[in-house]
Amino acid sequence: MDKRPWVTFFSQTGAEICDIAESIGRWPDRIITNRRPSHLRTIDSRIPKKLLKYVRNKPSVEEYFWHTSLYQDPIITLHGWLRVIPGEVCDSEPIFNGHPGLITKYPELKGKDPQVRAFEGKYPVAGAVIHKVVAGVDEGKVIMEEKFNAMDLSLDELFRILRDRSLFMWTTFLKKVL
Repeated sequence: MDKRPWVTFFSQTGAEICDIAESIGRWPDRIITNRRPSHLRTIDSRIPKKLLKYVRNKPSVEEYFWHTSLYQDPIITLHGWLRVIPGEVCDSEPIFNGHPGLITKYPELKGKDPQVRAFEGKYPVAGAVIHKVVAGVDEGKVIMEEKFNAMDLSLDELFRILRDRSLFMWTTFLKKVL
């Protein structure tokens, strides 16, 4: 049986994609990032250069479609992709996002840096979700969640646990759908 195509997007380091690939024993077919000045980030050196493709800092609908239409029935995942994907792109292929905020319990954690907001707000429970991507920011149906007691955690501990829980969810999810 042929493997299902997998396309990923990231705006930060891409480290999560590398960790997932190592965990499931498979690299995505294409890894896409937006062009940003090199002083703003470092791309993880584990990413195979032949898989890495660049789009403009704020890609057009056509750029999204060009990269995703190369594959038949792809699964598209977002890992720190800091752009809102246009609705027509969201409606064309299954796209899933990992979000390090427990938006099922705390909808106010939608958007950027929810883990910092949860820490500063002293939320007693923290967590992460994987959700379907729709045109609204973090508005799609949640398909998986992991939650845990966040009382008395340092910010570093919170980040580490969220990373571990996200890796577990992505590994579980991708083993089912790829």
